[in-house]
Amino acid sequence: MSAVRTFFVPALPLARVAWLRRFIYAFVWLDVLWIVTDPIPHGDVPASLYRGLTVRTLFGMPAPSPTYVRVLLAVILISSVVAAMGRLPRLAGLACAIGMLDWVSNAFAYSKVDHDHFALILALFVLPTVGRASVRDVDRWETAGWAIRMVQLGAVSIYALSAWAKLRFGGPGWANGATLIWALTRRPNGIGPWVGSHQTLTHALQWIVWIAEFLAPLMLWLRGKALHGALLFAAGFHLSTYLMLKIHFLPLAVCLLAFLPLERLGSVKDRVTRARRARSATGADAIPRKVETVPEP
Repeated sequence: MSAVRTFFVPALPLARVAWLRRFIYAFVWLDVLWIVTDPIPHGDVPASLYRGLTVRTLFGMPAPSPTYVRVLLAVILISSVVAAMGRLPRLAGLACAIGMLDWVSNAFAYSKVDHDHFALILALFVLPTVGRASVRDVDRWETAGWAIRMVQLGAVSIYALSAWAKLRFGGPGWANGATLIWALTRRPNGIGPWVGSHQTLTHALQWIVWIAEFLAPLMLWLRGKALHGALLFAAGFHLSTYLMLKIHFLPLAVCLLAFLPLERLGSVKDRVTRARRARSATGADAIPRKVETVPEP
């Protein structure tokens, strides 16, 4: 039981939560203003076309209307800024989490559900549980460790469940199919058409991605260079899908930051500040002073 508790509730620095909050809440602006913009036009269509997801029915979320979606957008943006500043972290963070759940479930009520938002929504709900946290507070708390671990679990579960879905619906032959070729043909971009013209290469890439997704939960136990290598592989995978298909997984990618020792950013910031001050002081001393000379009689 002690090992299980240590795994799920490790003692981690509060500074890591503070830094992760800054990244997550900043990304919320990018998400609602650029990535998931469907709720605004959804509010302008007849409510008779609305078919809410189960989560919306469960929590009694109403059908979107022009006023509703615009007020909701304002609530999300304001609450994320307040939470990112460390003010009212529980209240503002919870308001942002509920608002984002309403926002994305609205967007997905009319079409497909983007699975990469699961980790983001989970992060928004668990980060407020920590309460106040400073980027300079390196004290270790189990509350911080639990929140970070939940974000990590949410991130790796997306990969693992995606691999399971491929096996469930595509069967063992999914990796030998033409899924990637079909995608590259449908969304040609960059070197995508060239990759799609090589069947052996696409099969190899499908196997690599499928196996990597199944093994993603191992990241919870990796440390040091092994963990950094796994994160670089994930970053390379997401970058390649964007370059070849214009498909990104940014809501998931930002949550992968929970695996990094973000608390070290505070010390880096301090060193940079001290270096700037030292250069400024040196530059001030280097300014030649005017020497007054006494004229000869």
